[in-house]
Amino acid sequence: MNTIVFAGGCFWGIEAYFNLLDGVTFTKVGYANGNVVSPTYEQVCTSTTGHYEAVYVEYDDMIIGLDKLLEAYWEIVEPTVKDRQGPDIGSQYGTGIFYTNEDDKKIIEDSRNREQEKYDSPIVTVIEPLKNFFNAEEYHQKYLDKNPNGYCHIPLNKYKD
Repeated sequence: MNTIVFAGGCFWGIEAYFNLLDGVTFTKVGYANGNVVSPTYEQVCTSTTGHYEAVYVEYDDMIIGLDKLLEAYWEIVEPTVKDRQGPDIGSQYGTGIFYTNEDDKKIIEDSRNREQEKYDSPIVTVIEPLKNFFNAEEYHQKYLDKNPNGYCHIPLNKYKD
């Protein structure tokens, strides 16, 4: 399996969204690329830990490639907005793509460059290697499965079968 980590606002909706895509085999929510070891949700919400709310995605590239995952990602984020997605405000809600394979960097940058053509303002989505990822608390995992009417800032019905 291949892996990639996406940040794009509240991780509940991002996780639910990627779980709808054929070829995504596993997801978990957590905190990526910050400067505190094993942060709590409450710490991350202070916008002082440097972490992004993020979703770790494992996928089968025989079913879905990184290009398709990136296309799906760009459909649900506002990549020119810093430290905010929808009503979620704070540095933990910034957009980011964190790769675990150095070969993916060019694919991601090329995808971002194609996406940039759609905007007058520069894309501010961070693209960097995954430095760390700490699992979020259990109640955050598959949150929208556990709470079907829970908060979600993205249109999940776009990919429902």
